[in-house]
Amino acid sequence: MAGNPMSAIDIARWFIAWAENIDADVTNLKLQKLLYYAQGHHLAETGQRLFKEDIEAWGHGPVVPEVYHEYKGYGSNPIDPSEALDMFFDWDDYKPVEKRLLNTWDVYGSLAAWALRNKTHTEAPWREAFETEAYNEVITTERLQRFFADGV
Repeated sequence: MAGNPMSAIDIARWFIAWAENIDADVTNLKLQKLLYYAQGHHLAETGQRLFKEDIEAWGHGPVVPEVYHEYKGYGSNPIDPSEALDMFFDWDDYKPVEKRLLNTWDVYGSLAAWALRNKTHTEAPWREAFETEAYNEVITTERLQRFFADGV
């Protein structure tokens, strides 16, 4: 997993593994919001993307389509770590971004998926990108960086 940025699936797998590690659940909806917050804070602090995929403004908030489609089979149920993680998952692969991911979990991980969804609906990056006539508009990295740099 050398190189930067990582893939959104890689980051999603870390959140799934962490949730299992602390005996918590993570649904696809919650995972999407954790990715949004991790990307936003990482952009604000480093000026670089945490993961390379775009985040889009969907009806239920920010979504990374590649991750959504990977886990959509779970519906609103928790993602099963034994299915989502393979035997090659290695915590050491995440050392360069571990602090960012832990900070994201510490701030947002205790919130329910629907609470995170509602929170993103009040924030400028999603609101500015979401239009009922223009589905799946990309939330630009510039918009994320500007918003999170303002101290969210």
